[in-house]
Amino acid sequence: MFNWMKTAMLMAAITALFGVVGAAMGGKAGMLAALGFAVVSNFFAYWFSDKMVLRMYNAQEVDETTAPQFYTMVRELAGNAGLPMPRVYLIQEEAPNAFATGRNPEHAAVAATTGILRVLSARELRGVMAHELAHVKNRDILISTISATMAGAISALANFAMLFGGRDSEGRPANPIAGILLAILAPFAGMLIQMAISRAREFEADRHGAQISGDPAALASALDKIHRYAQGVPLETTERHPETAQMMIMNPLSGGGLRGLFSTHPATEERVARLMAMAGRAV
Repeated sequence: MFNWMKTAMLMAAITALFGVVGAAMGGKAGMLAALGFAVVSNFFAYWFSDKMVLRMYNAQEVDETTAPQFYTMVRELAGNAGLPMPRVYLIQEEAPNAFATGRNPEHAAVAATTGILRVLSARELRGVMAHELAHVKNRDILISTISATMAGAISALANFAMLFGGRDSEGRPANPIAGILLAILAPFAGMLIQMAISRAREFEADRHGAQISGDPAALASALDKIHRYAQGVPLETTERHPETAQMMIMNPLSGGGLRGLFSTHPATEERVARLMAMAGRAV
């Protein structure tokens, strides 16, 4: 519940930021133009996300014949979650990772690298796939698309103001110094909120995934193992397409410290600690 409340508050914050920036720099016409541009570009990505990402990773669809244990595991977990059976894919990559995609539960797909199947035990893999199905159940692809749309609209307004000068809600030229500062800081603030929304959704997928599998300790163990293993094995496709990093169970491009503010995923140590606390309460 806390993560849903946090997500709602962050979504309200990024919407309010768009309103403030729009009123200060673009006026009503500028706001509508920026929002329209962001909606069109992100709607395309949302509607065709499964096809684009799976093709990007050269993912191969599998079934009961080609990957019986893995496919059966996903089917059992989907049943636990009350979800339609998603399409199941394998990616020929050594780096251990997994993701879910698709615009809604009826058009969902889950994918895992061959590396994660080798590195994790069956119990740990079950925890990971439950996490991915939790993203599907919680419609996190839609939430991330909405936050990306608002962040994109804020950036479009800032770019418009930098090129043509800002306009207030009455159509009058904005203060040039304030306009420049707002044009620089607003997209930065929008990105920080967007990343915070993504981290909140990861915590929620951890929690909900642990409920689907009934084994929070297994997901904690998997996250710790993936984190340690991934330090030395880059996910090459993600290196070439960093925009897909947020989809993974663990962002292979994220860093610690202040860089954590710009990360799509929370610190692994905190995720593991929360899951182990869940496991302790379940005993």
